[in-house]
Amino acid sequence: MFDSPHSASAAHVVVALPGTGSDADFARRAFEPACTARRLDVVAVEPDPRAVVASYRAALDAAAAAGPIVVAGISLGAAVAIEWAAEHPERTAGVIAALPGWTGPDTTACPAALSASATAAQLRADGLDAVIERMRASSPPWLAETLTRSWRSQWPNLPAALEEAADYKWPGTELLGTIEVPVAVVTAVDDPVHPFAIAEEWAALIPRSAIHRITLAELGADPAILGHMGFAALALG
Repeated sequence: MFDSPHSASAAHVVVALPGTGSDADFARRAFEPACTARRLDVVAVEPDPRAVVASYRAALDAAAAAGPIVVAGISLGAAVAIEWAAEHPERTAGVIAALPGWTGPDTTACPAALSASATAAQLRADGLDAVIERMRASSPPWLAETLTRSWRSQWPNLPAALEEAADYKWPGTELLGTIEVPVAVVTAVDDPVHPFAIAEEWAALIPRSAIHRITLAELGADPAILGHMGFAALALG
């Protein structure tokens, strides 16, 4: 448990940031049950596919104007959450960083960046329906349903959103070492797109962090495990 003036009880809301190509619906299902159990309101942010990171930051700024917030992010959302918390420690009660994808600006070997870039290229070449069909054939049912919904909602700007994610420079070791607030890192140990080793690195670098390990099967069975395990790791509430 963290001994800190920062705690979820000091937060007036939890802001949930989806991952690349995902949407507010999945972020809400991932974090709302844990928030409800702690009598915390949740704002699940719908990304603007024309400016994903800017839309996340605008939502965080707006929510924090009324008081401290907990920031809960998945993949790209986790990176934005960490960066925003580093800049605004006095406005951050805690961070849940779920499924971090990389460390540092050199993303030439980053699985998440490579996947986003390849998918964007396929979308531009073959169109939405053909790429969705291929994605559904190679994905577990829960992920196929989630991405089918979110990809259709972000079309025709989805390729631009994926290219923005592919070009994104992830938080580096120096920034991670400066985080002042408590951070829960939630990682799926068998996720090839969000390597387990990266989550371990984040947890080792962030001064006041805790890590919780899940599996992709557990995530697929109930996305709310991200929120439940994140708050448990923070020992908040």
